[in-house]
Amino acid sequence: MRAPDGLTAREVASLTGGELIGPGEGRLIGVAPLDQAGPGDLSFLASGRYLSLFQRTNAGAVLLTPEFREVSGGPATCIVVPDTHRAMARVLPALYPDSATHWGVDPTARVGRGVRWTGRVMLGRGAVVGDGAMLGTDCIVGPGAVIGSACRLGDRCRIESHAVIHSGTVLGHEVIVRAGARVGGPGFGFVSGPRGHERLPQVAGCALGDGVEVGANSTIDGGSIRQTVIGEGTKIDAQVHVGHNVRIGARCLIMAQVGIGGSTDIESDVVLAGQAGLAGHLRVGAGARVGAQSGVIGDIEAGATVSGYPARNHRDVLRQAVALKRLTPLVSTLEQITQPHAIGR
Repeated sequence: MRAPDGLTAREVASLTGGELIGPGEGRLIGVAPLDQAGPGDLSFLASGRYLSLFQRTNAGAVLLTPEFREVSGGPATCIVVPDTHRAMARVLPALYPDSATHWGVDPTARVGRGVRWTGRVMLGRGAVVGDGAMLGTDCIVGPGAVIGSACRLGDRCRIESHAVIHSGTVLGHEVIVRAGARVGGPGFGFVSGPRGHERLPQVAGCALGDGVEVGANSTIDGGSIRQTVIGEGTKIDAQVHVGHNVRIGARCLIMAQVGIGGSTDIESDVVLAGQAGLAGHLRVGAGARVGAQSGVIGDIEAGATVSGYPARNHRDVLRQAVALKRLTPLVSTLEQITQPHAIGR
């Protein structure tokens, strides 16, 4: 929801700690890219490749980094900030505040025996809270969402529509679980034999630390005999699968469609790019980076950057790609030389 009065450029500069260049009283009511912005929009310039757009933009004000301070052209009002993306992260909530929360319990919500919460709570239409669950203050449970029995939610958690928090799951403070996600359900554990596959009970549960965010339609399995744990501040994108017994450290970024096999240990500050796949029972060291669509079948050292399948040092992958490109014309030449009609010339 857009704020009706917006912000002046001067207020944006104050909010971001930036330096205002030019008039500061112009009112900004939205944000837009340089090539689409109008006089009431705030935009930003973070790369030299967009200089031509900056010089032609109709934006009311532009956030830019110090390297572009002296660039000619562009709008009359600019705000110099160290990091335009961080600045936008501060401005956007002010320009687009969340709609007001209607605290209380919808008449269609179902609350089990022994449920407790502190302070305010919002249980949306058709929400379900199982027996013995405990919710902290200012928790929001969206329409159709399910909180299983004996779950524990910290303060200011937000469980969006149709998400499911399975029984016994523990969430820290300010955890966000987006629409349709599943947290703490039975992991994929079976014992195979002559009669087929017998399920192993998954009894260890799942715990998410403070500030964790789980994207829409992602699945985090509960543990079998070891609790599945997601460390504080870790952000998980949409359509990610985290297998049972997985331990993920703090402040990790896990992009869309990543799959993490069971019993894998991922240390803090790791980045897993989109569609990366990790086999089970691995260790990924702190600060490692895994490229998009990589297949990880072995341990990764702390601070390493890997890509490809099987995942290996990213620089080696790039060198091999260049070498293959150079080899292609040589292969064509060899094929011409070895053709039967070429022999004896």
